[in-house]
Amino acid sequence: PITPGELLCLGSSLAFSSLFYYIYRKKARVVSRIQEAPKLQVDDDLPALVSAAEGRCLPYVVLEGIVLPAQAALTSHYHERLQGVIQKLMLKEHRLIWNSLARCW
Repeated sequence: PITPGELLCLGSSLAFSSLFYYIYRKKARVVSRIQEAPKLQVDDDLPALVSAAEGRCLPYVVLEGIVLPAQAALTSHYHERLQGVIQKLMLKEHRLIWNSLARCW
């Protein structure tokens, strides 16, 4: 005989396992898209390629080439010879609309 407590534990265990598997598969798809990303060189043809792309955006690409940091390059704490730079980010705020039903913006 199975008690209601055991059924509750079994059901919640299956629900959590299903949720975590769904998240795992979703992230695995993103990782595979990143691994299959086309490799492009940073050269004079890159701006023309970006402007010709749909929405003037290339979703996942690997850029290979030499970049110069604006100030100083970042050095890895774990690998002494690895250096990197930070890309400038642009924040775009969307127009806020008052929702009278929820009484919030």
